[in-house]
Amino acid sequence: MTMFSSSLCKVVGASAWNQKVFCSAAALMMQSSGISSGVGRGQDPNFKVHVKHGTRTAKHKSPFFRKERAAKMIKVDLIDFNEDLESLTPQEIRLKMKVRGLEPFRTWDERPVNLASTPATFEQYIPPESDGKLSITTKDGAKQKLEWVTKKGRSYLAVRKIQGFDEDFDIKVFVPEAQETYIKAIKALAEEDDDKLHELITERAYPLMTHETKNKTLRWQFIETIEQPRAVHARVTDVISKENLFAQITIRMHTKQTLAVYDRFGRLMHGSEVLAKDVLEYVVFEKHISNTYGTWRVHDKIVPDWAPSLLPTMRTFRVKPAEPSKDAPQPAEEQSTADPPRPADGSDDSPRPALA
Repeated sequence: MTMFSSSLCKVVGASAWNQKVFCSAAALMMQSSGISSGVGRGQDPNFKVHVKHGTRTAKHKSPFFRKERAAKMIKVDLIDFNEDLESLTPQEIRLKMKVRGLEPFRTWDERPVNLASTPATFEQYIPPESDGKLSITTKDGAKQKLEWVTKKGRSYLAVRKIQGFDEDFDIKVFVPEAQETYIKAIKALAEEDDDKLHELITERAYPLMTHETKNKTLRWQFIETIEQPRAVHARVTDVISKENLFAQITIRMHTKQTLAVYDRFGRLMHGSEVLAKDVLEYVVFEKHISNTYGTWRVHDKIVPDWAPSLLPTMRTFRVKPAEPSKDAPQPAEEQSTADPPRPADGSDDSPRPALA
């Protein structure tokens, strides 16, 4: 086959490239037809033709436009994530950020905005001192009665406006339901159930109720209702737009309950689980009445100025041992009552007591 292919290559002509191509084609034709020197396909059924393909290199097949192809490649300077940034000075961090084209960090002091609830209690109800037990014949009692009639009229109009958005709303049915919502919220706080707590209280009431409750154990129990709860205040206001309305109703609740607060070591800090107390509370409930799926949630608690101050919590501290003063007299050394040592030879000249 080699001699035949070489003779064919000589016949082609002067072009070396054409000779090479023609020789390769002739060799393949001869192998496919079975013309070969040595063992052929007809003699060995396992005979195979192995064609050597070219190996892949890093060079491009065309030597032209090398500079243009190199200009398309960009070397990216990757960030070293293992670099210890805490050891760098603020000036070095500033230079690194300036090289990368990054802006400096900004401290966001903006107050977050939440449209699901109002940030405060509008037209807050002011409970009368001694819970409105003044006589109407006195000057203060008559003034208090006049203010109560004026506020009651505005509360009546607010309830009518709430019924315009919720036709099934009834203030007499709402009051006991509001008390049950408040009881469930306190139990969820004691059980540290945040998911249920967010369903029962507003975003404003959440930080107020959970303040300083971390690493503490609450034991709260509702015993009974001393007086039936009643609605004493109702208001409706708009936020941002006239169509975005919020309603707030203040409920007066006089109940008997127990509360005990323990620290992380199990020591009692406040209250008692046995001693029940009468508690008079004014709780504000809020609802986004413009929202079809809005619900009544605990929003705030009103503490009047004339209410008695709360008892301070009992905190435990580690008392450091007192350091002795330099001017204090040093205590005298105690004299030993033991017998003095005796000589080794057994002789002892000290006087001994006489025997009776």
